[in-house]
Amino acid sequence: MSKVAYFVPGITVSSFYIALIVAFIWGFISFFIKPVLQLFALPITILTLGLFSFVINGLLFWFMASFVQGFEVDGFLTAVLGAFVVSLLGWIGRKIFINKEDKK
Repeated sequence: MSKVAYFVPGITVSSFYIALIVAFIWGFISFFIKPVLQLFALPITILTLGLFSFVINGLLFWFMASFVQGFEVDGFLTAVLGAFVVSLLGWIGRKIFINKEDKK
């Protein structure tokens, strides 16, 4: 999360410890809450050709900033951009660290 704060202006992380807490909470939210929200939002996601998933990610990112002290997001668009950067960094990490033999 500290890299996201570095890349996206408007996101502030006060310490490395807070970044670890935010990363853990983001993983929890992404694993348990996000699939339920995506299921309920499936019709609008289909109508927008998947772009509404960015809105869901941004809302969850913004929601997380509302209850973690030391983690601040300035607005909704900043939250959407931050969630996009988190997803992009996760995708890059998976491409680098997952062995191609494990996929078979």
